[in-house]
Amino acid sequence: MSVVKVNLGCGRRYHPAWINIDLAAAGPGVIEHNLLEGIPQPDASVDVLYHAHVVEHFKKEPAETFLEECFRVLKPGGLLRVAVPDLEPICRNYLSTLQAAAAGDLSAEHDYDWCMLELLDQLLRDRPGGEIAQYLKQETLPNEAFVFSRTGDEARELRELLTRPKPSTAKRPPPMTLRAKLKDRIRNLVLSADDWEALRIGHFRQCGAIHQWMYDRFSLGRLLCQCGFVEPVVCSALESGIPDWAEEHLDSNDEGRPYKPDSLYMEARRPKA
Repeated sequence: MSVVKVNLGCGRRYHPAWINIDLAAAGPGVIEHNLLEGIPQPDASVDVLYHAHVVEHFKKEPAETFLEECFRVLKPGGLLRVAVPDLEPICRNYLSTLQAAAAGDLSAEHDYDWCMLELLDQLLRDRPGGEIAQYLKQETLPNEAFVFSRTGDEARELRELLTRPKPSTAKRPPPMTLRAKLKDRIRNLVLSADDWEALRIGHFRQCGAIHQWMYDRFSLGRLLCQCGFVEPVVCSALESGIPDWAEEHLDSNDEGRPYKPDSLYMEARRPKA
């Protein structure tokens, strides 16, 4: 009997050996589904369940509900692998760079600024990319090695995109439809500029792009146990109880480097009994 493996919130990292599910399909064979509505798998039907950088986008109560859904669809003895941003090294880096910067180390100031962004920007941003995008689009990144050691290929790709020269001839935006013109007109009649800005911020903060909570090895392990899982264990990007994990490159690239070095990787099982 084949092993049933499900990759939730897969984004651009999916594999043909897995059932890949995301809100919007980034490639062929990816199933489109809103995970706020549950996991579209029957009870006790999945051998291995994996999701990376998904749980932090839920508020605390929906996050627990989501992990209970993970428990529901796993077979007894089935394995769950979770990756989230790791709060512990963010805090340790913040404290060490704070101490160095306060002691007068000018080079540490740049690392301190980045640590503050790691700690706060994903939680507080009110526009796409937030302050992290502004930092990465600088013409010269003063602490490139430190930033990339923390964020890996994701930051490299984002910086390349942000700093790429724009084409000399920009395309004109498509003309507004009559419906869009009417909506814009009504909005301007009903809402003040402050009201419209509040609406824009509220819409962005509810679209799923920001982080709603942060986890470390203690809080994530405790939450998994509260949801019924047992034997939570911290892994590396390449270590797993999942057969052939390193070769499938869901947490690492072809060279073995983690896609997101700032991650906490944890695995736990649904009890066999």
